[in-house]
Formats: sequence, structure tokens, C-alpha cells
Amino acid sequence: MDIKSLEKSLLEIVEKRNELAVLSYSDVSYDDIEEELHDLEDDFIDEYGAELEGILDDIHEDLKSDTDVLLATAYMAKSYKKTETGFIVSANDGVIIDSEKYPKNKLNLVIIPKPFSFALIIDNKDKKIVWPKQSS
Repeated sequence: MDIKSLEKSLLEIVEKRNELAVLSYSDVSYDDIEEELHDLEDDFIDEYGAELEGILDDIHEDLKSDTDVLLATAYMAKSYKKTETGFIVSANDGVIIDSEKYPKNKLNLVIIPKPFSFALIIDNKDKKIVWPKQSS
């Protein structure tokens, strides 16, 4: 998998999601931007969907989660805030999952676009990178 190309595609989607997030449904450009976003997401799934599904299967297995694996775009935040060190997402973004490793916690699994990774948001506050695995 070409990570630089994947990150570029993710950043294009993030840009469209952020653009859409600030518009109201009544905005004259909303439908056009939403259609552009869906086209970008479809292309992303066509290009990277199978590989990302494998990564998500591994994450779910590692977390001992029986939550169904969804399309990779489901794990994207509605919008992302860029900082000097990366991206910030809302604690409620991504996909809610269960985990035997965190049986009493509320968990959301979300894609971070750059550097490309998957993060687990624990109880709406703590963020742990679960892929790629961090060395201890």
C-alpha cells in the first residue's frame, strides 16, 4: 500500500468534509460539495478498501471486538482540525466499537489522515493509536 498516496486521498476527503461541515443544508453549494465528497470516498474505497478492511480486521481482533467491520470511510471524522502536530477529531467521531480489552469504556475508532493511523478514543477523552502498533 502506497501510504503517501493514501494520505493524499485522505487529505482530499478531509478537506471536503471540513468544507461541508461549515455549510447549512440550505446553502446553494451544499449538494455539489456533498456529491464531490461522495465521489472522493467512492474512489478511496475502490483503491484502498480491501487493504483497509484487512487492517480493520486486525484491529478488531487485537481489541477482541465483535463489532462488525465497516467500510473505511465510516471511521472518518465528520471534520478534522489540523494542528502543528497532527489532527484533532471530536470524541464522538468514528465508529463506536466494543472491546473485551476495554469492557467498561466507551470506544470510538477513527482514522487519522496524516500520519495515516487508526486511533481509539477512550471515554471521549483519551486517544490511543492502535495502528500502526506503537512500540512499547
